[in-house]
Amino acid sequence: MLIGEVARRSGVSARMLRHYDSLGLVRPTGRSGAGYREYSEEDVRRIFHVESLRALGLSLRDVGRALDDPGFAPSELVDDLVRRTRERIARETELLTRLRRIGAAEPADWKDVLQTVALLQALGSENAGRRQRAALSSVVEGPVPVEALVEAVLSETDPNVAGALRWALAQSDGGGWALLAEGLGSPVAEVRARAVRAVAEFPDDGATALLRDALTDSDLVVRRRAALVLGARGVAEAVPTLIDMIVEEVNDVDAADALSTLASDPARADRIAAGLVDRLTHGTTGAFARRRLTQALADVPGDAASRALADLSHDEDRAVALTAAYVLELRKAR
Repeated sequence: MLIGEVARRSGVSARMLRHYDSLGLVRPTGRSGAGYREYSEEDVRRIFHVESLRALGLSLRDVGRALDDPGFAPSELVDDLVRRTRERIARETELLTRLRRIGAAEPADWKDVLQTVALLQALGSENAGRRQRAALSSVVEGPVPVEALVEAVLSETDPNVAGALRWALAQSDGGGWALLAEGLGSPVAEVRARAVRAVAEFPDDGATALLRDALTDSDLVVRRRAALVLGARGVAEAVPTLIDMIVEEVNDVDAADALSTLASDPARADRIAAGLVDRLTHGTTGAFARRRLTQALADVPGDAASRALADLSHDEDRAVALTAAYVLELRKAR
């Protein structure tokens, strides 16, 4: 079979077949009377084997080894191909993501494209200062796609950069909290905690709904972050977690402030007082925790809190009794 016919049957160009011949990869077994290359059926089968291996990403050198070396073990080469393919897919996925973000920014000209690319690169910099400057400048120089800011917020470990990113995200046109919902569904607790802090920057009802969901998160840090924000927003579901924070002395001052905000509504004040008293009388609550709970009662208006403080003014713990008595005197003076 002459080279032209082989090219037609195999789909491999005559030029490539000559290249295979020069490399010794597929050499025709014969020559015609006129000196033309003649390929046997076995040669054609070898061509198909070569093309099959090339389709997997093997180099021509590796293809030759695979076909001619009896001791060749394909497993190591296949593992290497898998690794290289994954790396290539990751690079192409990153490129695709960047292109989509540039398109989302709706650049008017190449200057806008280059500016967006520069900001995206800066957000991914290893230098924290550069990332922070990019976050701050994105509001002025922008536009940076919201998706890029959300991704940066959820991955940022530096507290200063994270704060700048949350601020920049809050200044965006909207929809940021909705995208952060994916972060709240992350299997990594640290990512969920970052998402809660970022969602807290949005006053929207949708953001508040996401924070409510975070109150049932499996991670304690996530629940506490959500409770502090929700307490300041007047969401009563945060009360149990806030009381726990006072007992455990975790951001207890902030938790007490949030309870005070919630207690400004008379309908909630007595329920909050009851929750604090319940923990005060709990047998496993330690002395210092009882003092913190007593101090928290001081900022809860209403008769229930006053009655509880009156009882506590006779408490066996002198510090608790003195605190309660002092607070009662202040209440009377108002």
